[in-house]
Amino acid sequence: MTMRSVFLYVCMTLLPAAVTAQQLSLEDIFINGKYGVKSVPGFNVTEDGQHYLKIDRSEGRQEVNRYDLKTGAHKERLYIHKDTSEQLAGYTLNSHSSYILTFSNPQAIYRRSVLYNTSVVRLSDGTAVQLHGGKKVLHAGFSPEGDKVAYVFENNLYVYDIIRNSTVQVTHDGRFNHIINGNCDWVYEEEFSFSQAYEWSPDGSWIAYYKFDESRVKEITMQYYFSGQNYPSDYTFKYPKAGEDNSIVNIYTYHVEKGLTQKMDVGTETDQYIPRIRWAGTRDLCIFRMNRHQNELELLYANPQSGASRTVYRERNKYYVDIHDNIYFLQEGNKILLTSETGGYNHLYIYDVKSRKLKAVTSGKWDLDELVAVDEQQSRVYFTAGIASPKERQLYSVHMNGGQQRAVLAERGWHNVSATGNKYFLVKHQSATEVPTFRLIDAKGKTVRWLEKNDRLKQQLQQVTLGTLRFLEIPNDEGVALNAYMITPPDFSESKKYPVLMYQYSGPGSQQVADRFQLDHYMWHQYLAQQGYIIVVADGTGTGGRGEEFKKKTYLQLGKLESDDQIAVARYLGALPYVDAARIGIWGWSYGAFMSSTCIFKAPEVFKAAIAVAPVTNWRFYDNIYTERYMRTPAENPEGYDRNAPEQMAAGLKGSFLLIHGLADDNVHFQNAAVLTEQLVRHNKQFRSEYYPNGNHGIGGGVTRFQLYKRMTGFILNEL
Repeated sequence: MTMRSVFLYVCMTLLPAAVTAQQLSLEDIFINGKYGVKSVPGFNVTEDGQHYLKIDRSEGRQEVNRYDLKTGAHKERLYIHKDTSEQLAGYTLNSHSSYILTFSNPQAIYRRSVLYNTSVVRLSDGTAVQLHGGKKVLHAGFSPEGDKVAYVFENNLYVYDIIRNSTVQVTHDGRFNHIINGNCDWVYEEEFSFSQAYEWSPDGSWIAYYKFDESRVKEITMQYYFSGQNYPSDYTFKYPKAGEDNSIVNIYTYHVEKGLTQKMDVGTETDQYIPRIRWAGTRDLCIFRMNRHQNELELLYANPQSGASRTVYRERNKYYVDIHDNIYFLQEGNKILLTSETGGYNHLYIYDVKSRKLKAVTSGKWDLDELVAVDEQQSRVYFTAGIASPKERQLYSVHMNGGQQRAVLAERGWHNVSATGNKYFLVKHQSATEVPTFRLIDAKGKTVRWLEKNDRLKQQLQQVTLGTLRFLEIPNDEGVALNAYMITPPDFSESKKYPVLMYQYSGPGSQQVADRFQLDHYMWHQYLAQQGYIIVVADGTGTGGRGEEFKKKTYLQLGKLESDDQIAVARYLGALPYVDAARIGIWGWSYGAFMSSTCIFKAPEVFKAAIAVAPVTNWRFYDNIYTERYMRTPAENPEGYDRNAPEQMAAGLKGSFLLIHGLADDNVHFQNAAVLTEQLVRHNKQFRSEYYPNGNHGIGGGVTRFQLYKRMTGFILNEL
């Protein structure tokens, strides 16, 4: 197959002659924040639909201000954060715009759980009450009427009554590493992508909440090292690895006025998952229930008063069912809008609870990405999808009865869209040639107000010499075209030979090849292009946006087909006249590091060098929800676990290998790097390693990222 360019991006052709193009520096990228993207912090449209709120920061002041939606004129200063020593991290406005919750001094626990000093502020006079006496709490949220606040403190759920200025402790059995109320355990937070484990009912009468009993879950201990401490500090928490016991999870309801608690009937099976709860109107609590294999999903409707439940929907899949938030309840829960891969692609369906009939709303050989909003009055649904190309996301609407979808935002690139009520949408738009912008649009796609255009970033990029980025397709060994992009050096010439550094993530359903501003590693890759390297990123088998079969083909054999594809890409590149086939390297982080390790061990004749940052080196070491979704348990699939495990393949290393890991990685434990190191030493393999004390999975903070990327840069320049 011939390489096919989809579009070409030449960065420097429009520079004025008088401007001297600058070289990128690692300091500007990782320390000075020169190429950072500005967003719109604290943006909210008010209930009247005529104004918007946002956080403004200038000269040490932190304020929440109200602006006219159409003119952008400043109307009112709603709140001044008086303590200049504190960071105002965010706020929540109640339904009547009479109170706000302010969140300051964030303290991250895991990926999504953050403790804050939280205050309830009356906007009429600025009177503030600190929740729980000023101690840091989790997940503070207003009731629908805005007169109460629920929150979690030390694994127990509380309700603060604003009018009465009183607090009720809902649960009393919360205990670290034993019982959790209203907050998720580690594995639910990481793999089901939520942390707040309670939900107000629409009328504010009830709170439904999770109770995790993690007493039987095995523990992992991380050590922290601090200057001035003679001994390390241990942090021990519950982490269920593949094949091991999970928390026992139950759902309860609490009647706010009566103070009564009721356990919901979720069945007698304890080895199961409850990945979501949602209120289906005011009568029923919808409980999502999954089996351990995650190939059967049931929706239960539970009575909040009696706890009795009934199954209203069931979905089975020969591979697994992905959990998402694409669900909307109509007519007091009698009808449900949801997405499913039942037809081979992810599409929207409307389900009638009474007749048990499922009707397709959308169809086609494309995946619906996100259900954005539902306009019940107009019977229209708004969603994002890659209909034009799996590398793009546009905003569409469709009638609930189906029919042809209507493009609301059709411009090329990637749109992240969130609803701000039925009238407006907040849109973040970007492409490979355009920096991210933020604007407010109406339901027809008309721009109501520009909020941030990132002109400063655009100007900064115009002043540096960047390489050319183009999209292309590369065939794998089965002849399937893989989406990819290539960055070539600014002075690229096809008459020269260049080394290639490949980057990928490769995890199930992920996408790295997309028509969006590739901020994560993009500027570093451009820096390497300035040093004379070609950068190639390819999405192999198992990645997203191309239907169920392409995504789920890696089932029970994580690592095999993904590495086969990356090796095929490298061989294809090596045959190009301008590529030095003896100088091809690969790198990745997390799943991508699992893949880069596998590739250099599996195909030492193809890859000269590899970098692995925080790799999984055997799926036996990783958590059970993620791993068993794709691999089942080690007892059921031992060969699938070990055949493609980097720590079992270490004897194959011949090239240069850099292994990097944080010692306080709560996600992919340092155990992975330690076991791989032991295997490399056992086979007398020379390699380099870099370990970061107190570093988590992201390995950041201070100048850590700069130091990390400088280390990787030196390795590439010397070894590739």
